[in-house]
Amino acid sequence: MDLMEAIEKRHSVRQYDDKKIEGEVEKDLREEIESCNKESALKIHLCLNEKRAFNEGIMAKMTSLKNVKNYIVIVGEKSEDLDEKIGYYGEKIVLKATQIGLNTCWLASGYKKSKLCTSKEKNEKLFVIAIGYGIDNGKPRKTKPIEKLSNVSDDSPQWFINGLKAAQLAPTARNQQKFKFILSDNLVEAKSSRGFFTKIDLGIAKCHFEIGADSEEWDWKT
Repeated sequence: MDLMEAIEKRHSVRQYDDKKIEGEVEKDLREEIESCNKESALKIHLCLNEKRAFNEGIMAKMTSLKNVKNYIVIVGEKSEDLDEKIGYYGEKIVLKATQIGLNTCWLASGYKKSKLCTSKEKNEKLFVIAIGYGIDNGKPRKTKPIEKLSNVSDDSPQWFINGLKAAQLAPTARNQQKFKFILSDNLVEAKSSRGFFTKIDLGIAKCHFEIGADSEEWDWKT
């Protein structure tokens, strides 16, 4: 599948079976992670067959997590744009995982940081994505109309509309979708309002927007 098909197919999955990530699937996944590490200067780790951080305790039950034994840890030095960078590159890996038949879920809780397969320094921050073969492919969730996520109008170019439709399907914490895309001339400003993990959500949405827009007629407003 292409990336737009992956965007449409991807749904958050919190429960997994025992099938191992191995062979060509593992190879493709590691190559994508290596590419994102080089491009972003983040430290992204793939942890396989490791359940210690997800002990099926009360936190796992509260978050509906089951049999999570494969996950990705994204670590980066604290900075103004770190959260957005985590979201952007983490979602690139999520979409690659979808393309190769894996399921994923961005996780804000449900695990013990001290038992993850990697740690962080005091000046660093980390985030976790569950990955594996889901017991199902998840379900679509409600989304806001693109009119509430942007300044789209009847005169908006098709690439902007396509980008918005892709961003509309971006996963966000608590399904809050507190991001907005503003088009002025051929420049797009992406911004988020206050809330839990909204900057990570913005990075994820920008990743989707770029894939959907797929045009050289625009650029990000800086």
